Amino acid sequence: MRFSGNSKTSPRCDMAPLILLAMLLLAGCDRNPNGQAPRPTPEVSTVTIAPQKVLLSTELSGRTSAFRIAEIRPRVNGLIEKRLFAEGSNVKAGQILYQIDIAPFEAAFNNATAALAEAQAKLPATRSRAERYKNLLRHSALSQQDYDDAASSLNQLLANINSLQASVETARINLGYTKVTAPISGRIGKSSVTDGAIVTAYQATALAAIQQLDPIYVDVPQSTAEMLRIKTRLKQGLVDPEGKDHNKVSLIQEDGTPYPLEGTLQFSDVSVDPTTGSVIVRLVFPNPDGEILPGMFVKAIIKEGVNNQAILLSQQGVSRDSKGNPFALIVNAENKVERRDLILDRAIGNDWLVTSGLAPGDRVIVEGLQMLRPGTQVKATPFTETKTGRNQTADSGVQTSGRHEGGR
Repeated sequence: MRFSGNSKTSPRCDMAPLILLAMLLLAGCDRNPNGQAPRPTPEVSTVTIAPQKVLLSTELSGRTSAFRIAEIRPRVNGLIEKRLFAEGSNVKAGQILYQIDIAPFEAAFNNATAALAEAQAKLPATRSRAERYKNLLRHSALSQQDYDDAASSLNQLLANINSLQASVETARINLGYTKVTAPISGRIGKSSVTDGAIVTAYQATALAAIQQLDPIYVDVPQSTAEMLRIKTRLKQGLVDPEGKDHNKVSLIQEDGTPYPLEGTLQFSDVSVDPTTGSVIVRLVFPNPDGEILPGMFVKAIIKEGVNNQAILLSQQGVSRDSKGNPFALIVNAENKVERRDLILDRAIGNDWLVTSGLAPGDRVIVEGLQMLRPGTQVKATPFTETKTGRNQTADSGVQTSGRHEGGR
């Protein structure tokens, strides 16, 4: 067996163990005592809470109803000669709607007039005889009985004339009732009778109905709890009335489009419905073009007043725990995450109106909420709203609502 003449080890081979040892030492320095690599500081986006002036309003659903409704009924018996209106058209007060056969009523009027004229023709002679008998009685030229008979005949004739005058007036009124007129202006519906129908005075079935649509009523139910909350806010000075426009209300139609004209709050009912715990609030809206019809489902926006120190928080900054209670995560002065339980009043656009839980100057986390826990050190940057950021926040499970919270 032969050996090489150079028995020294190669320098490259001597350095390999040293390099391996240095790499192991560096790797050990990069790990924490638990053997895990340190996590980077989470980055979050925040909004700083600042009070602002907000007009508070309540959205209530209800239905419309006609301002006035008049059911048309005949006042005399007779035969309908002619219907004088178009169904579904607008009619004016005093317009003739139906013509009842006039002939029998003209005859009755003429008969009453003739009877009155006959009685009035007898009056001068009867009165003259009574006065003459009275003079004769003074001179004892006539018995008392004869004078009493003459005076009684005069009084009887006068009473008969009064009765006949009343009969003439009744016949005249009935003659006028043959023209069935509209008591109010408005839109008339379908007719329940046709030409040639026999009708009776004040019958149960209406001939037609007229509805006045301008203005028009909107009746909306409001819970007594919400009504009391509004009164409490006003008493505590949390809400200031809106001045002369405080009673102005807006309307949203069935298709979701806003009604262009404003209405007014007329009154709130004085009795509470025991089944629903609500009262009816009646609103009045102008309806010159007849766009709103009775029975339509609408939403009314009633102004409550102005909150001059309202705290609004974007809905994407509100989370809910397993019980559904709302809370927000804020960044405190030490740049650590802190939980704040919230009391929400209502949704205003894309924001929540916060009643309790936040104060001016708080930095609320609105992005980067995933996997955050109270006490976590974070790096906070101001939030810049972008469509992408909003969509990502919505996907993270933040709940939104358009209704009143009324508490936590």
